[in-house]
Amino acid sequence: MEKRGLTAQLQAAGCDDGQALFWSDEMRVGLIGSVRRVWASVGVKVVQRLEYKHEWAYLNLAVNGLTGALRWDWTTNMKAGSIAPVLQAWAAQGVATVVWDRARGHRGPAYQDSLVKRIEQPPYSPELNPAERVFEYLRDRIEGMVYGTIANKQQAVERELKKLADNPDAVKSIAGWQWIQDSISALA
Repeated sequence: MEKRGLTAQLQAAGCDDGQALFWSDEMRVGLIGSVRRVWASVGVKVVQRLEYKHEWAYLNLAVNGLTGALRWDWTTNMKAGSIAPVLQAWAAQGVATVVWDRARGHRGPAYQDSLVKRIEQPPYSPELNPAERVFEYLRDRIEGMVYGTIANKQQAVERELKKLADNPDAVKSIAGWQWIQDSISALA
């Protein structure tokens, strides 16, 4: 996709409206914690508990910033064989077109039978993907705590995603960017 080329890419993919158009990406959720900034009185030593276990799960997220809709699922890795069934499940939930990056797991023969049309973003441009903004929102709410197991951390992410999904206006404020709205309106 070239600069300012979203409308042309959407037309080429046969996407005629923004209702079934989603931006997608994956976030690695793991038990290697991160230290968060906290307030403390001058001279008081801050001690934070920190996990350090090499366990991960991958959150596959699709965001429509125009309608405020979210779709998500979990995989154990970033391989196309794991992500393709997620895309098929999203097709049954009304996702017709996905815009995502050029990750290795987003290509290959696993997607041959996919009903979802795929548009690739320019390389090295996460700032163009609204899903990344939702990931920032999630990290702000889940990082800096000790969960014990990956399942507990996944439950915390699920709770935050459900809260966000129940508030489409919040999703729109995070991911409903004007340039996307302009590109969709140019389709009409």
